[in-house]
Amino acid sequence: MALRAQKIALKPSEKQVAMFCRHVDFARVAYNAAHSESRDAARWMSVYDIKKAFNSRKRDVFPEFADCSQNAGKNAIHAFEDARQRWKSGQNNRPKRKTHKSKPSFQIDNGVGTVRITADGNAAVLPKIGHVRLREKPRYVGEIRRAFISRKASTWFISILVEVDVPEPPDTSALPPAGCDVGISALATMDDGTVYENPRALRVNERKLRRANKALSRKTFLSRNWWKAKERLARLHARIANIRSDAHHQATHRILQGISALGIESLTVKGLMKNRKLSKALADASLGGFLVKLKYKAVRRGIRIVSADQFWPSTQRCSSCGYVKRGEFKLTLKDREYHCGVCGFVEDRDVNAAINLRQLASSTDESLNACGDAVTPTLVGWHQNPRVRGRSRKPLTEQRLVDFAHGR
Repeated sequence: MALRAQKIALKPSEKQVAMFCRHVDFARVAYNAAHSESRDAARWMSVYDIKKAFNSRKRDVFPEFADCSQNAGKNAIHAFEDARQRWKSGQNNRPKRKTHKSKPSFQIDNGVGTVRITADGNAAVLPKIGHVRLREKPRYVGEIRRAFISRKASTWFISILVEVDVPEPPDTSALPPAGCDVGISALATMDDGTVYENPRALRVNERKLRRANKALSRKTFLSRNWWKAKERLARLHARIANIRSDAHHQATHRILQGISALGIESLTVKGLMKNRKLSKALADASLGGFLVKLKYKAVRRGIRIVSADQFWPSTQRCSSCGYVKRGEFKLTLKDREYHCGVCGFVEDRDVNAAINLRQLASSTDESLNACGDAVTPTLVGWHQNPRVRGRSRKPLTEQRLVDFAHGR
């Protein structure tokens, strides 16, 4: 048995949308009440004491939520307790109060069996709300363990956690390995030359975003036209995110077909985002999200993922002879082809990096150290020979560096 999560768009009626909004307010009020009880109390109150104190006065203080499911308030208090425990363990910062600007969402279930999907798969049955139509049928069928309702732009979604029987992943040991080099100009480049283009959703819709932001700024704050302009801007942001996510899912699905192992890079996205010249393009490509999708899909299909070390020179290394460019001969971002000064190998820089990653993925089957960790292939480079330093004052060339590396 395994847990599978899926997020499905809803088609609620106007009455159900009003009920969703009241449940969102009820969850926010319960969360803030738990936050206040925790801060004002002289002792550390348990989650059960907080629920007892909130239930004793909620009908008098918040009568407008009498027709709401009490599961929304109870689960919000448990969410606060989870945030408080993570803050206590040092994982997160201290929990803060929720405002109207917080993400509109609430948890509607009360354990297994309280939320279900109809037999035809066209609607979800929610406590106190009833049958809500689904825009598509669920991909997984089973007992629903968790159910969250949330809103993105003007669309409501239900996120369900289902317990399903998962078969064993197929045996892919007989299939060949592959290498994948991710980047900005191309989302992913494979070792066979296949290129998956970056949709550049933000760059394409940047003009529309600018005009939508200007239209919003001209409206009177909190007026009816202001809310309409804000909703148009939110829908445009959601469209950009959907275009990017769709490109990621299609590329990862095709990359993982017919392979046994995949070599990828270990990117520190947080560090790359500090580059002011590339941060916007990196955020538009969302390389971190792309690699996350690639990894979890590979696990489900039984494909081994081999992540190269952060400083492993996949771009600077020649995939033909293993020579590594160093110093003034190192490739820069404007160099789009790799020219090896040793063997004369010429290839696109991204394809060359993908071939190196494929070689890394294929070498880990036999190259393991005593701890069981993968050992990278032997790299040939002038820096490995300490006799290079101070040996000659002649002008350095790439061929002379190679001669020094081999002791010639």
